[in-house]
Amino acid sequence: MAPAKQSGGARTRIYQAAIRLFAESGLGEVNVSELADAAGIARGTIYNNINAPENLFGEVASSLAREMILRTEATMRAIDVPAERIATGMRLFVRRAHEERNWGRFLTRFALENAALSSMMREPPAKDIRMAIKAKTFSASEDAIPALVSMLTGTTLAAMSAVTHGEQAWRNGGADAAALFLRACGASPADARRLSARPLPPLAPDIRPASPPAKRKSP
Repeated sequence: MAPAKQSGGARTRIYQAAIRLFAESGLGEVNVSELADAAGIARGTIYNNINAPENLFGEVASSLAREMILRTEATMRAIDVPAERIATGMRLFVRRAHEERNWGRFLTRFALENAALSSMMREPPAKDIRMAIKAKTFSASEDAIPALVSMLTGTTLAAMSAVTHGEQAWRNGGADAAALFLRACGASPADARRLSARPLPPLAPDIRPASPPAKRKSP
């Protein structure tokens, strides 16, 4: 996540530390003292910025989902070809997993079981898949959209996992995953490879306002 300003700075550090700890443990809970150490802040700062540490996982997941949806949509605002939007979105996720390994590991561990993360990965591409079917770019029927969305999610997460584990470079991993998915939807091999090899724009910055600190709770 992009660093927050002023009062939101401590919360951003807490979120970043929590993402790493959740990703490393595979659990949806974290010890407050361990979290404070990982964030490099005092234990009391955790309680000053987080309403309920026991609910931190859901708070972090929801914030991450909102942030990535807004940033990918802003990045792809000028792209009006549905199939290209799909390929670009998949590659943006894979590239970010390379650039922010803890973020990528967090998603590959929890995206299929957390509602906010799952919605982030499924709902935006579902709209583009539907538009590509209507435009006859994809030969699949609209009845196949749920299955295609699941395929897209799984393909993207698999590519992200390969990148975060150092098994594949992000450029090849993202392009190959996107081209494979487009071909599975009925796009021609030439179109699939062309759309998956377009220059990838930088991810738009996080422009959300910093959240105010939480009311202090006693540890």
